[in-house]
Amino acid sequence: MTISKKMEKRTVDITNIQTRNKENEPIKINGYAAIFNSRTSIGDFFDEIISPGAFDRSISAKNADIRALVNHDWDKVIGRTKANTMTLREDEKGLNFEIELPNTSYARDLAESMERGDIDQCSFGFFVDEGKERWDYSQEPALRTLEEVELYEVSIVSLPAYEDTEAALVRSKEIDKTVERRIKLIKQINEVLK
Repeated sequence: MTISKKMEKRTVDITNIQTRNKENEPIKINGYAAIFNSRTSIGDFFDEIISPGAFDRSISAKNADIRALVNHDWDKVIGRTKANTMTLREDEKGLNFEIELPNTSYARDLAESMERGDIDQCSFGFFVDEGKERWDYSQEPALRTLEEVELYEVSIVSLPAYEDTEAALVRSKEIDKTVERRIKLIKQINEVLK
């Protein structure tokens, strides 16, 4: 019996975009491509939650070669784990990424669009092996929990599926302070919205 994997993509919001202009420093995008335990609707067909640790095996594999793309376009690579131009890590919040943008026309266009606020979302592409997801059909809509995924790409895109992720366009020395401010601001906004 042959089991085939289905390629899947999820799109998420990345908010609070900021640009820092310092000479001779590469432009970086930093944020969260996925947030753990955050329920979202997938095309009004089912809801989905990503479990903590879902990306760990994929991103820590010795031969991991995950790419960062623009709009899932394999001709527009903006980072790659194998080239050390993208780093991925899981923390208590979700899947954190940092991409050092290349000096290419499409990366500069992307940075400009992000700085203006025209593009502020990201997405990730993945496979799910059999037995690495759990379904709960006792609720409407059904709930799918992703327990482990095989991540193959992270993309900066223009349409979201997951609404609660974040990223920033910054210069390298400003990243830590900017991320801390964004996280604090998002927590404050979420408290007000509750």
